[in-house]
Amino acid sequence: MTDYAGQAPPQRPDYTGQAPPQRQYRDVPEPDAGTKSIGDALGDVTRDLSLLFQQEVALAKAEVRQTANRAGQAAGMFAGAAIAAFLLVLFLSLALWEALSDSTGRGWGAVIVAVIWLVAGLVLYLVARAQMKKVSGLPQTTETVRQVPNALKGQEERNQ
Repeated sequence: MTDYAGQAPPQRPDYTGQAPPQRQYRDVPEPDAGTKSIGDALGDVTRDLSLLFQQEVALAKAEVRQTANRAGQAAGMFAGAAIAAFLLVLFLSLALWEALSDSTGRGWGAVIVAVIWLVAGLVLYLVARAQMKKVSGLPQTTETVRQVPNALKGQEERNQ
């Protein structure tokens, strides 16, 4: 791809797995530090802000990657625990069915176990529905976001 007068476009640096870029600061002031123009000083500030932003983005990427990795491992372990719990409940249900079948017959034993699971499912549904009605979203975040425009305008008193 040659959009830049016969040259390849500049590549954006990729900091994956690397330390973020660092600016080399000198202990001694530059010889022309007192005679820098405003444009040069603004250029330095812009470069420093750009570098700071790049470092923060690199740090955020590393933190997100590490957190996602740990969360993925934990989710896999939760899935394994859920499968084990499901199998436990399944085999306990089969054992109860077999125990009830001795006195009531196989068909009625299966019906009794199914009714027990029906009652358990209804109770869980009713509790979950009651909990869902209590969910209120993000009230604090919503309030904070609503205050941002006035804060940027310097009119914080309107947020009261």
